[in-house]
Amino acid sequence: MKRRSLSEPGTAPAPGGAAATAPAAQPRLFVLDTNVLMHDPTAIYRFEEHDIYLPMVVLEELDAHKKGMSEASRNVRQVSRFLDDMMHGVTKEQIDAGLPLPSSQSGNGNSPSSGRLFFQTRALSVSPLPENLPGKGADNAILAQTLALSRQMPGVRVALVSKDINLRIKAAVLGVHAEDYSSDKTLEDSDVLYSGMAPLPADFWEQHGKDMRSWKEAEHTFYELSGPAVRDWVPNQGLYENTAEGIEGIVRRLDGDSATIELTRDFRTERHNVWGITARNREQNFALNLLMDPQIDIVTILGPAGTGKTLMTLAAGLAQTLEANRFVEIIMTRVTIPLGEDIGFLPGTEEEKMEPWMGALMDNLEVLTQTPEGGNWGRAATNDLLRNRIKIRSLNFMRGRTFLNRFIILDEAQNLTPKQMKALVTRAGPGTKLVCLGNVAQIDTPYLTETTSGITYVVNRFRGWEHFGHVTLVRGERSRLADYASDVL
Repeated sequence: MKRRSLSEPGTAPAPGGAAATAPAAQPRLFVLDTNVLMHDPTAIYRFEEHDIYLPMVVLEELDAHKKGMSEASRNVRQVSRFLDDMMHGVTKEQIDAGLPLPSSQSGNGNSPSSGRLFFQTRALSVSPLPENLPGKGADNAILAQTLALSRQMPGVRVALVSKDINLRIKAAVLGVHAEDYSSDKTLEDSDVLYSGMAPLPADFWEQHGKDMRSWKEAEHTFYELSGPAVRDWVPNQGLYENTAEGIEGIVRRLDGDSATIELTRDFRTERHNVWGITARNREQNFALNLLMDPQIDIVTILGPAGTGKTLMTLAAGLAQTLEANRFVEIIMTRVTIPLGEDIGFLPGTEEEKMEPWMGALMDNLEVLTQTPEGGNWGRAATNDLLRNRIKIRSLNFMRGRTFLNRFIILDEAQNLTPKQMKALVTRAGPGTKLVCLGNVAQIDTPYLTETTSGITYVVNRFRGWEHFGHVTLVRGERSRLADYASDVL
């Protein structure tokens, strides 16, 4: 549908898309209330083919709510960042014509958006609202502007979108079409970062297998090949075929248009278990290959709750510390940001103070020590042995330290700032391996967002280094309740 030009600066245009449910191809324009953006900072990316209009009073209300440590304040700051990114380098004429709406924050939408974002750039001539209309001035101003837009553009279906029930009732009384906003969606790891894995196309071997050569070194199988797909790969990226007998490999070396791929070790079989743990899906198998690889110094593993991040990392650390003697001990740490209200100071030593924050460690150790041999006494003896090789440390005292031949596990890394992450990564000495675990959808630190988190910073900066590996887990393996909750909540 061809977009109509503006008749004068500041006048809302006809939207570029057609309503999917309308019987006729009627353009739609959505006027967003402030509470929609406070509820979901990515709301401006959810309308795709429809246009969005932001009254100036909405921007003023956003500015008034940007200070604070609440979730709403954090969302407001994120909205401001999104809008600033869209405004970067644009002219007044482009603002009047409407800014194109990307499909998603990361630009990885299924289809390009045809909608546009418009700001109120001039005062609209509106009919006066009833004098006895109750409510705040800002709400009434939004109502008046929505009513003015609908009267100035009779061929456009103008709708006010608000989470405020009373405002929607008032809109209905005045004859203004109003809707609730229900398309909220949390930014997931895959929206912000690359997954660390890529599928091979169906015709991959026809295009890349002409001059291929293969060889074996001990138990490892390598392929050297060249072709157009190689340009998009990065070192230690996982590659796989979407077939039952398809190969799974890791990119080991890149040289122009040629690459060397090593077939992964299959940790799904009991014969190749890691401290009794086997991989249950493809992503976990890639993660275990990265965790057990002595050539990789830093590994980042992201994924929602129940995907096995901590269990696999702890099993790999125990196997390489107690069986292979590759590391002296395991050091586990995390930032102490409470989910709810703080319970106050904790008594005891540094390790005793950190113990309440390490429930994930204790839960996973319980799984890893569930051996039938020895009964309760044998399990207690095993726990005592493991505790002597696992140290719990606080991030508050990491400055200036150097860790030699340690296996460091940084849990809940999404709550670290880039500066904190840099301070921790630079603590690693010779022979040390660092594993960062996190989920950008569960950030509890004020003023941090999915795109400014320390774990996002590390993945983007280390991507392409030959001693760095990353994988995003997508399938939960905790329980059917946890899996269903991750999908629907």
